[in-house]
Amino acid sequence: MSSLAVQDVKKAVSAVVGDRTVSGISVNDEKIVFMIEADPAEGAQMEPLRQAAQEAVEKIAGARAVLAVLTAERKQPPPLNVISKPKQPAQPQHKISSNPVAPNVKHIIAVASGKGGVGKSTVSANLAAAFAVEGLKTGLLDADIYGASQPRMMGVHIRPETDKDNMIVPPEAHGMKVMSMGFFVDPEAPMIWRGPMVHSAIQQLLRDVAWGDLDILVIDLPPGTGDAQLSLAQNGRLSGAVIVSTPQDVALAEAKKGMAMFEKVSVPVLGLVENMSYYQCSCCNHREDMFGHGGVKAAAEKMDAPFLGEIPLHIDVRKAADAGIPIVLANPDHDASKTYRHMAGALAAGLELGKRKKVFGVF
Repeated sequence: MSSLAVQDVKKAVSAVVGDRTVSGISVNDEKIVFMIEADPAEGAQMEPLRQAAQEAVEKIAGARAVLAVLTAERKQPPPLNVISKPKQPAQPQHKISSNPVAPNVKHIIAVASGKGGVGKSTVSANLAAAFAVEGLKTGLLDADIYGASQPRMMGVHIRPETDKDNMIVPPEAHGMKVMSMGFFVDPEAPMIWRGPMVHSAIQQLLRDVAWGDLDILVIDLPPGTGDAQLSLAQNGRLSGAVIVSTPQDVALAEAKKGMAMFEKVSVPVLGLVENMSYYQCSCCNHREDMFGHGGVKAAAEKMDAPFLGEIPLHIDVRKAADAGIPIVLANPDHDASKTYRHMAGALAAGLELGKRKKVFGVF
């Protein structure tokens, strides 16, 4: 693309949307992302306009992957002393797409954590890899918009393209379909997006991606219990959620909040994972409980939730992630790999996916 590519995008979009605000234009190696601001009240009426704007940009010479996102500013609420209880439930602020959520995917599971830094993305990548190894048709959606890490962890940097139906075609890595906002933006540029923009992008990654016929789609959620997580829990057609935490109390307290959120929206918690459960030296196999040990298992028992297992803090797991090959694939005989396959087996059995094979994994 030329140095005037951003202006080219703005000109093409403006010709379709008129005086509507076009913002957040990102152009990186033929990959283009832009936002169209809309009145929340317009709802689904904006979807044809969004598609027309995306098609207009796709016609720019050199453009290969284009993602148009609708976003809306929420009006400021009235002062507290004049707020009255609404008679009807609040309506969604905007509707991104009329496409259904991954219609041919049998099960969608979310991997969540109450706080960042507990290794949720590593767990997501390895669980997905374990499902794929066992012959299940698997997809991996990186919904962590601000910290998209799956392109690096899965070692895939292919530019997504669109098919004849204007659906985004997810790249494949290690036998899995993978989608991430990281494919569309500069990996070194900060994502300075408002909440509605994040919600819009996540919904399009679910609805406007040609996931095809899958047994399971693993979603790597952002950390916390904010708007993005709640939106996916309510609108993501989830079969269940996996909660990842480290053993110490500060992480467990946040993990419990995540469980409470899923319970409130009637999404079953399929199990808890204790990540970085202990440090294992790669030279002498000495074990050190750096963050304590057993806290997640105790919490699972107290909350009557399944405990899926514990993953050590091991340099091999980190090296494999940095190399773009999950440890499950890089070293199938590693203790961590066996544990991940046990976890995947338990989840598949709970979702009745294990019926595809007489023996699942190491069970």
